[in-house]
Amino acid sequence: MDFSVIIKKDREERKKQHFEGTFLDYLEILKENPSVCMLAHQRMYERIMEKGVEVINTEENPRLRRIYGNELIKKYNFFKDNFFGIDKSIMKIVRYFHTAAMKGEESRQVLYLVGPVGAGKSSLMEALKRALEQGPPVYAIKGCPMREEPLHLVPKHLRDQFEELLGVKIEGDLCPICRYRLKHEYNGEFERIPIETVDFSIRSRKGIGVVPPVDPNNQDTSVLTGSVDISKLDLYPEDDPRVLSLNGAFNVGNRGIVEFIEVFKNEVEYLHTMITATQEKSIPSPGKGAMIYFDGIILAHSNEAEWNKFKADHTNEAILDRIVKIEIPYCLELNEEVKIYEKILKNSNFKAHIAPHTIEVASMFAILTRLAPSNKVDPLTKLKIYNGEEIVEKGSTKKVDILELREESNREGMTGISTRFIMKAIDTALVESEHDCIHPILVLEVLVKSVKELSISDEEKKKYLNFIQNIIKKEYHNILEKEVTKAFIHGYNEQAEDLFNNYLDHAESYVNKTKIKDRSTGEELEPDEKFLRSIEEQIGISSGAAKGFRQDVTSYMFYLMRSKSKIDYKCYEPLKEAIEKKLTASVKELSRVITRTKVRDKEQNKKYDAMVEEMKRNGYCDHCCNVILKYAANNLWKD
Repeated sequence: MDFSVIIKKDREERKKQHFEGTFLDYLEILKENPSVCMLAHQRMYERIMEKGVEVINTEENPRLRRIYGNELIKKYNFFKDNFFGIDKSIMKIVRYFHTAAMKGEESRQVLYLVGPVGAGKSSLMEALKRALEQGPPVYAIKGCPMREEPLHLVPKHLRDQFEELLGVKIEGDLCPICRYRLKHEYNGEFERIPIETVDFSIRSRKGIGVVPPVDPNNQDTSVLTGSVDISKLDLYPEDDPRVLSLNGAFNVGNRGIVEFIEVFKNEVEYLHTMITATQEKSIPSPGKGAMIYFDGIILAHSNEAEWNKFKADHTNEAILDRIVKIEIPYCLELNEEVKIYEKILKNSNFKAHIAPHTIEVASMFAILTRLAPSNKVDPLTKLKIYNGEEIVEKGSTKKVDILELREESNREGMTGISTRFIMKAIDTALVESEHDCIHPILVLEVLVKSVKELSISDEEKKKYLNFIQNIIKKEYHNILEKEVTKAFIHGYNEQAEDLFNNYLDHAESYVNKTKIKDRSTGEELEPDEKFLRSIEEQIGISSGAAKGFRQDVTSYMFYLMRSKSKIDYKCYEPLKEAIEKKLTASVKELSRVITRTKVRDKEQNKKYDAMVEEMKRNGYCDHCCNVILKYAANNLWKD
């Protein structure tokens, strides 16, 4: 790759984008392309939409249908690679920009994101700011501190005529400095005013203004709206525009973005500029000057405690009425939470091997801490339902309703363990690993240590430790047992499907009181109750409850057939669990002997080596495979 070619190509493209000319030249460009004078909200909406949007058809995706039901879900490519599990919040953000782009009421309101620490508020803000930075430049009056739209030069009495000729709507007025220059430097001949293209930059404060929390004892509004340059007061009168230094956040962020970080840490008086900037689209000028037109996106964010405190004071109604509040909760979907850590790890310099299910168990802990307790299901089952897994009540064809679970708590996802906490635990495990490999056992140990060091109540700490040491460890044992079994049994899925199909045949025959036709001999046989019981006993179905269970299974399969859903051994959770336990039980003794035996005979060695190779094909390395199998031998198959 020739770097000089890349540099030259980029320079040529930037030259093409650069423009310098008069206002008349700009009018010709505008006549050809009226969109170049679009307002700030529309520009942002265009930047988001130009990357494309995917409308999810939940009818074609059973997992997403279980999560979202019949809701219309849109995934925006602009956010797709960096934000996971907050699709609904992102849809609300894009809806805000869409209505604001259409000059609806939200174009005159603050976009305010609220949520727990580490949920992604700041990252969303950064993404929006980067969108402007990476986008095309805008046309502006040359030398204007507000980088304002050149159409502001058109006098009021000519605007109707210009609007008709150009097919655009002219909004706003000249800033005091440009008004002075037009009158004294160009004798009112606005067509001669020079116009140029200007880009956006966070670092250079071009079109993007950032307001961090200010010391309550020293809240100088010049940070927002600029100041009077005292050194020029000896040269010009106090009301002369030439004494103005328009370098505040609202001046800088005109036509772009003004971001308020931890907005409600500031005193309310400091935020009053928001009132006119939103509703009247104007900001005070420093000193005694007139109001200045402002066209920009005002973004703000803070945590929920500060929002609640601010909202509780009725004297803040004027600002509250100008806020579009969007909650950014923690991710509650296991698959999406895993993607968050995989993305962060990909961007780090860690190169260690990560065993299967390592990130998964850490993600399970994060989500369990964020879920509200339910009277309907246990925490782990709730986690699985929120992940879109098919969960059916044992002994019933009734599915657990995700909407009922969500209705139990309206603040779910707004509390719990943050992404940063989990990532620090994974980082610690990576650093402490002596074999350049981490696995679920190591990560769970680190999580236990990390929780014990947390500054939370003893009751909360006890609850979190219970999640790790009991719920997650038990679930990991189930996962591991299936994994070892799959590695041990050649063609695990095929055998599971065979058991499933045989069970269905015999159960249907039993329920309908018919005979089964042997597929090989054509002989008609009675349903094999012994075989049916060997499956049902795996999940504790008593002989008295067996008839009801078989009826439930057959009626559920009939329901799936009518709805044209996929039918396999995984489709009915209780039967899936029974089949997997049956398969596990069939090899448990043999796999236990082979994994625990220190001195194996030739046949055992052959089986053990085959199992290790299969696990390595499934993502394990030599080190973690050895650790995992030793752990399995000592913990899964105790005498």
